Amino acid sequence: MAATTEEQVERVRELVAAIPAGRVSTYGDLAAASGLSSARTVGWIMRTDSSDLPWHRVVPASGRPAPHLARRQLERLAAEGVPITDGRVDLKVCRHTH
Repeated sequence: MAATTEEQVERVRELVAAIPAGRVSTYGDLAAASGLSSARTVGWIMRTDSSDLPWHRVVPASGRPAPHLARRQLERLAAEGVPITDGRVDLKVCRHTH
């Protein structure tokens, strides 16, 4: 697997910063828009370099946040008006395109 470049990390950060309130993006959407081959790489970037970003606006393709983040993430998204049903974000309504 090729190493992730600083340019790729910065591109992901730019894309996440550009997600407007009330909208979400998936790890896969961000990978595709930044030229990365894997959504997991975006997950790694988010785990290591996103404290100053609206991290809560990035969700898995299922729309269901990771269990260890779910309560906090869903609360933040709900406060922004993101539609949530049974712990799952309605991607058809609020998915942001890059």
